[in-house]
Amino acid sequence: MTTRLTGTGHLDTDGLLPSGDRLSATAVRRLACAAEIIPTVLGTPGQILDIGRTTRTVPTPIWNALVLRDRHCAFPGCNRLPIACDAHHIHHWADGGTTALHNLILLCRKHHTAIHRTPWTVTIDDDTGRPVWTPPPPIDTSDRWSFAPARARPPNAA
Repeated sequence: MTTRLTGTGHLDTDGLLPSGDRLSATAVRRLACAAEIIPTVLGTPGQILDIGRTTRTVPTPIWNALVLRDRHCAFPGCNRLPIACDAHHIHHWADGGTTALHNLILLCRKHHTAIHRTPWTVTIDDDTGRPVWTPPPPIDTSDRWSFAPARARPPNAA
């Protein structure tokens, strides 16, 4: 059976089996879905660069492309080597993000934790393919009450 994805994202199949029998496009789609066959994006030598949502874990070819792109922790000013980094999904996998190079960055453990607990945001620039960071807005302290510890009372002279 020959099955291919067209440029429009539609499944194009002749549904021809080795026996000469033909399957309908609906039957082929149902078989592909049950088999968890997903479209993949391949690099020049055939390495996988996008595996969609089948798995959250990053396969070796995507990891290698991520290391080549980011070189070290992608957080501004950090240069921890890839061996000390995780692949972070920019649009979280649990929220529908894909395991694809355009949705991943290298982050060391400290900054991986920080991005989940602080308002820092990151995107991938469409033109350069590089991470672009947006820091949290500055905190305005001009209206805050200032904290002044109570002064110790002088000892009572009795």
